[in-house]
Amino acid sequence: MHLLLCVPWHCESPLFGLASVPDSAVPRPCHLLVWSVFGRWRHFDNLFTRNEGECWLFDCGEGTQTQFMRSNLKAGRITKIFITHLHGDHLFGLPGLLCTVSLQSSTTTDKQPVDIYGPVGLRNFIWSSLQISHSQLVFSYKVHELVPSADQCPAEEFKDLSLQNGQEDSSKEVQGRTIHMDPTEDCYMLIDDEQFIVRAFRLFHRIPSFGFVVEERARPGKLNVQKLKEFGIQPGPIYGKLKNGSSVVLENGVTITPLDVLDVPIPGRKVCILGDCSGVVGAGGVKLCSGADLLVHEATLDDSQMEKAREHGHSTPRVAAEFAKLCGVKHLVLTHFSQRYKPPDLIGEGDNDITELKRQAELVVNLQEVTLAEDFMTIVIPYKKQK
Repeated sequence: MHLLLCVPWHCESPLFGLASVPDSAVPRPCHLLVWSVFGRWRHFDNLFTRNEGECWLFDCGEGTQTQFMRSNLKAGRITKIFITHLHGDHLFGLPGLLCTVSLQSSTTTDKQPVDIYGPVGLRNFIWSSLQISHSQLVFSYKVHELVPSADQCPAEEFKDLSLQNGQEDSSKEVQGRTIHMDPTEDCYMLIDDEQFIVRAFRLFHRIPSFGFVVEERARPGKLNVQKLKEFGIQPGPIYGKLKNGSSVVLENGVTITPLDVLDVPIPGRKVCILGDCSGVVGAGGVKLCSGADLLVHEATLDDSQMEKAREHGHSTPRVAAEFAKLCGVKHLVLTHFSQRYKPPDLIGEGDNDITELKRQAELVVNLQEVTLAEDFMTIVIPYKKQK
């Protein structure tokens, strides 16, 4: 199994995606694809077309459908969508994208329901948009709503949107979960399966916002050939069973477990994707992001605009870098830049150099890697090595 991560950037409309692919005889690294609604374009061929897997999308601002059309990505492969918060620039593209997924989905195949995760109020938004526009989907979907806490935004901005979920069910909507925070872990458990664990944690913004942590489960260690020989096991199907985690019984009645012949498991990779925020609420975020391979964090304004950024619920490079340093993150990707920041070759009157944001972050994180998200960027996240 390997990962394929996709992340679009822009000042007001970041969207992120992740795809998982079945086991392959030739392991390939994990990639992070970045695209934006505006600005320069860089296109990478065959990033998705060579993989037969599912796509996970994080946030869905306006222009998402256009981005799919300009890339090799297939909207019909989307199986999970994660919405960080309910501001329009992260949400308004969702109804249209669901219709595009429907158009690209065959009516003759049994497509699994698309799982959609986000704050309370998301279900009502999707239901209303599809009903009012008379949109018909050929696939089912589930909305799993995260119940926020009142301390995730200014008191005057907090609304109890759970009271607005009284509409009748859509014909294509399958009942999803209402997910409450685990107070002992200070996080929300979204997915826990054989491949991934996905959790969410609280962020502070103008309205409740969340960060998502996608963690790959540890992979089995290498088969210890010497131990296999000591047990009298010759190369063959038994090797595969042990590698896949199954115990085997030899002809002499001895039971061999994977622990008997496998080296130490190889840790999985971890990617953290944060929505708009001026900070993290509680201790859950630091714990979840600790040691992450990649952190995607907004940096709307430069450090000289710290107070203005904080007033509007946003971050600067220093805020992002300090969180990355606190968590011991290996690679920080800055995104969600204000339109005032441009690449050096596109700077006009009144614009600022976007590379200054990278420089400010690097002053904090020292030797950690910092990247400015740009159009169709690809970042390789290699598999971790056997310890």
